[in-house]
Amino acid sequence: MTERSESGLPARAAALDLLTQALSRRAGMEEALSASALRDLPPRDRAFARALVMASLRHLGPIDRAIDERLNRQPPEAVKNILRLGTAQAFLLDQPPFAAVSTSVDLAAQGRATRPFKGLVNAVLRGLLREPPKLDEPQALAPDWLFARWRAAFGETEALATCAQIAHEPATDLSLRDPADAEALAEALDAEVLPGGSLRTARRGEVTAWPGYGEGRWWVQDASAAVAARLLDVRPGQSALDLCAAPGGKTLQLAAAGARVVAVDRSAARLKRLSENLARTGLSAETVAADATGWDDPRQFDAVLLDAPCSATGTFRRHPDVLWTARPSDVASLAAVQSRLLDSAARRTRPGGRLVYCVCSLEPEEGEAQARAFLARTPDFTLAPASMGEGGAPPASLTAEGTLRILPHHREGGTDGFFIARFTRAAA
Repeated sequence: MTERSESGLPARAAALDLLTQALSRRAGMEEALSASALRDLPPRDRAFARALVMASLRHLGPIDRAIDERLNRQPPEAVKNILRLGTAQAFLLDQPPFAAVSTSVDLAAQGRATRPFKGLVNAVLRGLLREPPKLDEPQALAPDWLFARWRAAFGETEALATCAQIAHEPATDLSLRDPADAEALAEALDAEVLPGGSLRTARRGEVTAWPGYGEGRWWVQDASAAVAARLLDVRPGQSALDLCAAPGGKTLQLAAAGARVVAVDRSAARLKRLSENLARTGLSAETVAADATGWDDPRQFDAVLLDAPCSATGTFRRHPDVLWTARPSDVASLAAVQSRLLDSAARRTRPGGRLVYCVCSLEPEEGEAQARAFLARTPDFTLAPASMGEGGAPPASLTAEGTLRILPHHREGGTDGFFIARFTRAAA
């Protein structure tokens, strides 16, 4: 349950705008947060609107099922979104149920396209209050096509355990500039030290106000994402290349380990954020705005990290919208891009060097299948198996081949889903 709010219609209108954008834009929740009316609200209303949208997205499957059972035909999408928000208010937030109904009706009354559906909104939500829906069945929390894929890939038990994580609001994981700071920062941030050295805190609110942020002692990075850079095992003075680097958590890890880092990303805007974090942490790296497949640079590196663009289905704990904006066709089209990027990464790995490939995807075509295909077409690379728990990876994530398949329930309290493989290039 989320803290009760007395927020009124402006907060709910902003929530409607945010939910509409999150579900209609492939760029996702982050872009919607910066582009929506949320910006203009007081902090308390902004927090309520965001919490309302996140609760709606985390339970969108069972919410839609409950609503659809009371509809003869689908209303306009704006009306459906008002119903979604009203259901979330009534059953997932600490809101008086009938206030959730009345504010939803008032919200419908504000729009020309939604005004004719005020009666429908009232009837559906009051019907749900009389017969409360079940919103916590794991299988219903994911789209049918994704659950079917996960069941085929990992089995029924693992798929259900993965789906169960969708409903939970995640804690915040931090990576540290100096591992020696772990105990002191854990105390200051009310955090626990995770295997591998990440911190996990249940703190809420603006991270820029947290202890150690201004001094650049840490940055936000999911514990699963931090594993990939640790598997490169870079040493001070070694050269390292981070391809598709933004927003830059792995670049910061490599730089903090003492490597001479080049960070490449096609988005100059996202590289700006990386540069700001480098400045804040006092770390250094060369940044290059370029497409990694066509980057015209002859250098080879001791260590290469490729966190490839992917369907991002493993990030649903923080970005539940990805479950509902992803399409089956995305997986195949992104897999083709990943193959080209892997070949580019291979060319930039010096003989005897190391290459780590990772994706924040739960889809085998983007992970296991990519690793096998890469080894088949690139005979001078071999798989360098990870060891149990290496880099802070959950023990359950180690596969028989020596790759890592991190599922969201593999870490107590949840974690992002990742696939990670490490390769070594033969010496000349």
